[in-house]
Amino acid sequence: MKSCSLLLSVLILLVTAVGDVSALDLASESELYTGAEYRKAFANPDDDPKLPNVLLIGDSISIGYTIGVRKHLAGKADVFRIPTNGQTAQYGIENLDKWIGQREWDVIHFNWGLWDICYRNPEAKTQGHRDKVHGTLSVTPDQYREALVQAVVKLKATDAKLIWCATTPVPTQEIGRNVGDEVKYNSIAESIMKENEIQINDLHSYALKGLPEIQARKGDVHFTSKGYAYLAEQVAQEIAAALPAVEKPQ
Repeated sequence: MKSCSLLLSVLILLVTAVGDVSALDLASESELYTGAEYRKAFANPDDDPKLPNVLLIGDSISIGYTIGVRKHLAGKADVFRIPTNGQTAQYGIENLDKWIGQREWDVIHFNWGLWDICYRNPEAKTQGHRDKVHGTLSVTPDQYREALVQAVVKLKATDAKLIWCATTPVPTQEIGRNVGDEVKYNSIAESIMKENEIQINDLHSYALKGLPEIQARKGDVHFTSKGYAYLAEQVAQEIAAALPAVEKPQ
């Protein structure tokens, strides 16, 4: 009887442990896109006191266009990015104070979305256990709205010019995300940004114009190198329009 009771206790603990695993906990390290091939994106510039400071906040999509944005804004602004993948909006508000730091920011360009709308299933064998059929949604629309509201409060406290970047398209055959969910979450974000008079960079519509040529592969939310260069043009243009005037040296 004691052995049966012990076995039952172990089984209960195992079931509880599996139930406590959140969708976000199932994400794979490979989804962070922080490997050697992305190292240059994380190599922030020296702070030139004569130039405005720009901060990029976002997931692997922003990692992909970071270098291109720096090239477009060379001599116009120092473009920094957060030292990691921005993941979900909840992850963002948990780390914003650290990411903002003590530097004075002139422009902050930010996005969360693709991680939020991802479904994950501990039984799935796919990258990051992505599974939109049997998985659990990482962040519900209500949770997303609440996290974004909190993030905006923190970001507005910097007095920087803020630019919300719309989440890029989810392609068909994506195994962990439903086509159209990014539109729903973009709509939530848009309403919050309009209420707070925050500039919106509609990168979703811009990316659609380049698809499918700029898509990394079928079913992949990521882009080719040419695709990231294409996105960087739009991001840099939006940031350039928001930059403060810089006094030229006499």
